[in-house]
Amino acid sequence: MVRRIEHIAVAVKDVEASTKLFETLLGINGSGIEMVPEERVKVAFFELEGSRLELVQGIGSDNPMSKFIERRGEGLHHLCFEVEDLAETLRLLHAAGFPLIDSVPKPGSRGTRVAFLHPKGCNGVLIELVEQPSRA
Repeated sequence: MVRRIEHIAVAVKDVEASTKLFETLLGINGSGIEMVPEERVKVAFFELEGSRLELVQGIGSDNPMSKFIERRGEGLHHLCFEVEDLAETLRLLHAAGFPLIDSVPKPGSRGTRVAFLHPKGCNGVLIELVEQPSRA
């Protein structure tokens, strides 16, 4: 089912400032900042060999990302795995007993479709699954 680690996401308070920090740290430019209205977040990606690093900032104080930062501070937020067929993967994981946050794929950044698995069924780790646009 899983093809690769698509990205690792870091929750940040200020995506613009964090992008500059990671550009210096990694020695590469970020992808630019994209709004994902369905999730109420702003994101920036760094292309790494075989994977990406995602910086995520919540928009407003009443969204899950802002609440996460309020409770836990900035830092690692989730792991994202690329899958071939997101709807089928969700069906199989649900049948295997994994608790789904999203039972139906929804729009993600960069034209992808995404869904999340609940951390309580994944050893405390929030898991995002992503299907690339060419497979959507």
